Amino acid sequence: MLVDVFQQYESEVRSYCRAFPTVFTKAKGAYIQSQDGERYLDFFAGAGALNFGHNPDLIKQRLIEYLQEDGILHGLDMYTDAKGHFLEILQESILKPRNLDYRVQFCGPTGTNAVEAALKIARKVKGRRNIFAFQGGYHGMTLGALACTGNSYNRKGAGTALPDVTFMPFPFGPMKEIDTIAYMDAVLSDTSSGIEKPAAMVLETVQAEGGVVVAPVEWLKKLRQLCDKHDILMIVDDIQVGCGRSGDFFSFERADIIPDIVTLSKSISGCGLPLAIVLLKPELDKWQPGEHNGTFRGNQLAFISGAAGIELFQSLNIPAQVAEKARLIETELQSMIDNLDPRMELRGLGMIWGVDLSPLKNEKLIDQITTNCFEKGLIIENAGRKGQVLKLLPPLTITQDELLTGLHIIERAVKKAL
Repeated sequence: MLVDVFQQYESEVRSYCRAFPTVFTKAKGAYIQSQDGERYLDFFAGAGALNFGHNPDLIKQRLIEYLQEDGILHGLDMYTDAKGHFLEILQESILKPRNLDYRVQFCGPTGTNAVEAALKIARKVKGRRNIFAFQGGYHGMTLGALACTGNSYNRKGAGTALPDVTFMPFPFGPMKEIDTIAYMDAVLSDTSSGIEKPAAMVLETVQAEGGVVVAPVEWLKKLRQLCDKHDILMIVDDIQVGCGRSGDFFSFERADIIPDIVTLSKSISGCGLPLAIVLLKPELDKWQPGEHNGTFRGNQLAFISGAAGIELFQSLNIPAQVAEKARLIETELQSMIDNLDPRMELRGLGMIWGVDLSPLKNEKLIDQITTNCFEKGLIIENAGRKGQVLKLLPPLTITQDELLTGLHIIERAVKKAL
């Protein structure tokens, strides 16, 4: 199959295929293979949807068995054994050990729908329209989630107003120089601030698309206290950095806080199948039957793979693996920066890292680097303001040898571009 068929028949909205212009046919572990037999190390991992790599053996076997037994493939939100098992293992293996008391809402199968549901229930419960979102945040492309997304390029695609959201400063760049918590407290306490009190604040504890910006632990703690003080719900969007990506299963665990609502998607299905869920405190579960629904809110295959993914998280001791590999990534990338150009900035934690090239003031460099990587067999994307951050999202299960191979490709690609 030639790339021409896509250029001829597929919408211009396609994006990732422009950066990786080849036809892919199969994938396993940390590698994805093209039609011409080339193997590419994958530091993109489905934008964080493949934390356990491509086609994990356990998950693949469970899916095959389920299909061979004529398990239900489509069930709306009816009771099924697949959904029941997923709910049980999520509660017993993930939520209860962390003393998290959440109801689970199955919404549409994409992350943006989980955000939509979270915003709707927050507004319904609190009886307020406004939402506080954060500069640099990304929450999805449907209108409600897009209203909470800061990127002007994404917002421009809406073609309409994106109301009822007020953006607050995130502790990054010049905003690190001010007390953003004190600022929000002042706004919320001042009846003449001109800003409507929100039903909720929605945030990523690590802004992934925003350029791998890690919120400080103390800031997260104070934000939780601020929400409590002003009767505002805290929504943590853990869609990209959850399910082990940060080291813990949830990215907010490092701050020892409990959000009121959590959104999950991407790797919650274990292997990239569409699944999105909302975790909400029981007292917030004020939905009427069918008040938020969708034809594909019960992806039975994703329940099977998601349950197996939780088993892998436990059996493979993912937090320990991530901690060890994080040290390796940080050491290698910081050494590269020190040797090539100390103006570059390294940010990240767990298995999400970014090399910020914006201090070099050459916006063409990032495309040269990602192209160089692809030509040498590595798939990697960019993120951040004007796309100036090289973002690493390798599978959590990648071997150390594979990880080193990819890091050395990056170093050579950066050196060549510079």
